[in-house]
Amino acid sequence: MDLRQGILLSLAIVGMFVLLLIAVFGDKGAADLGQLKREKTLLMKQNAQLERENIELYREIDRLENDLDYIESVARQELGMVRENEIILKVRKPLKSTENQAGKAD
Repeated sequence: MDLRQGILLSLAIVGMFVLLLIAVFGDKGAADLGQLKREKTLLMKQNAQLERENIELYREIDRLENDLDYIESVARQELGMVRENEIILKVRKPLKSTENQAGKAD
């Protein structure tokens, strides 16, 4: 092997090494592949969660459109509504000082 072939072989090896470095560490290289896979996994989990929430919202919409008992319960719980001529009784807990005085009187 003469000097010229040695130089060409050395340049070829260096060139292949540079290409390997670019393939591994360059833009969109193998080093980015792991990060992209982690991001994909995270996005798939978030997507699955959003799909579950979406299904629940569609169920809620269906119930609000078609289930009169559910509509009534929502109106009572969230809006505090009552039926006409309905009497509301609110039971209050006695104050602690009243309990203590009643206990002393006995």
